[in-house]
Amino acid sequence: MKALTWQGKRKIEYGDVPDPRIEEPTDAIVKVTSSGICGSDLHLYEVMGPFLDAGDVLGHEVIGVVEETGAEVGGLRKGDRVVVPFQIACGACFMCTQGLQTQCETTQVREQGMGAALFGYTKLYGQVPGGQAEYLRVPQAQYGPIKVPDGPPDDRFVYLSDVLPTAWQSVEYAGIPEGGTVVVLGLGPIGDMACRVAMHRGHRVIGVDLVPERLQRAQAYGVETVAYSGTVADELRNLTDGRGPDSVIEAVGMEAHGSPGARLAQQAAGLLPDAIQRTFMQKAGVDRMAALLLAVDVVRRGGTISLIGVYGGAADPLPMLTIFDKQIQLRMGQANVRRWSGQIMPLLTDEDPLQVDTFATHHLPLADGPAAYKTFQQKSDGTVKVLLHP
Repeated sequence: MKALTWQGKRKIEYGDVPDPRIEEPTDAIVKVTSSGICGSDLHLYEVMGPFLDAGDVLGHEVIGVVEETGAEVGGLRKGDRVVVPFQIACGACFMCTQGLQTQCETTQVREQGMGAALFGYTKLYGQVPGGQAEYLRVPQAQYGPIKVPDGPPDDRFVYLSDVLPTAWQSVEYAGIPEGGTVVVLGLGPIGDMACRVAMHRGHRVIGVDLVPERLQRAQAYGVETVAYSGTVADELRNLTDGRGPDSVIEAVGMEAHGSPGARLAQQAAGLLPDAIQRTFMQKAGVDRMAALLLAVDVVRRGGTISLIGVYGGAADPLPMLTIFDKQIQLRMGQANVRRWSGQIMPLLTDEDPLQVDTFATHHLPLADGPAAYKTFQQKSDGTVKVLLHP
């Protein structure tokens, strides 16, 4: 089959890989009809190379049609239309029953000290082949795939794989009080959708980014916006009675602009042999933390920071004095897709209150994936969300 594979830093290739097959009785094979490029995929494109091997199949946002099921996969049959959550979870262990599917005890990548396995996302998360491909093997298919109706376009449901539950969880974790204000840092796919979810719930939303097209896109949806600059903290306080917002959603993560020292550390790490670089990144503070530090600065005293941007360093310095003094609450983590999907599904109606049908900025053939990664990484051509079609 054809797939997108990682071949090195900033090098994605479209080509042939082995067809997936049923390996366990709880597996299913899904014929992919659409798959997204996620903002977290860009971390693989740019920074996380030491945790990948040439030929790894990328992608973790998938909708498709069931092609085959293992003997122990009940409730699915050939021809069912399904969305595949980005994490692989069993649904029956202690963590899954707590609604913490990203900590699934059945698929935890214990040799790396990490949580549940993820599709298409490095050795840290199991090195499971991803879904930017014609077909996808889905482990734990007795629980994971979400059946969706036939009829509406893929755009209606594909974001249940990651974007919608991740944005939904970020708003849940933000603990925005009734009538409160939330600032969303970063208006890429997750930040953009978090704005929509928060506005749907009746909150005041202020979005921050440095890309004019992303600011304009959020404005068109009704979000107040502030362009990122050296005075952004003061501007945000001025908009919130001088005390700062009740909540901040940090949707940027480890490659934030405004962190020149950490950027140099990432670039220096990239010059090391992979084995040494892996150890360095797992033990050093290599994340660009400008967005997180901004969140700590601007959130009001007693407020909440919801951290949904991906980080990878193990020794990143935090301003603990400020966090403690301001009584800031911090919540974070990969989204637990199945925990939220039932709450989100009623919004995916013909009324389309979150405007998911027009959320993608680009629909492209899978073969154009390598160029799409470059365009997305450069934030050019108005790229916010790319859907690829085999």
